[in-house]
Amino acid sequence: MAWQLQEAKAKFSELVQKAIDEGPQTVTRRGKEVVVLLSTEEYQRLLKGQIDFKEFLTLAPLEGVDLERSRDFGRDIDL
Repeated sequence: MAWQLQEAKAKFSELVQKAIDEGPQTVTRRGKEVVVLLSTEEYQRLLKGQIDFKEFLTLAPLEGVDLERSRDFGRDIDL
């Protein structure tokens, strides 16, 4: 369900209850969707399974990836 911002402000308690009972609620401003209100339970479910960037990199397959740094000092430039 989409709520207009002024309606969401006026009926905030109802909006919160619907997010808990029915799931994420969308709030619009000037006809455009701007935010989604969701229960803490739903938010935690979405976060579960996410990994941080460092962990993501450690899980990346390195097969076929050359990690040797080039010993080349680059090219000479006349200034």
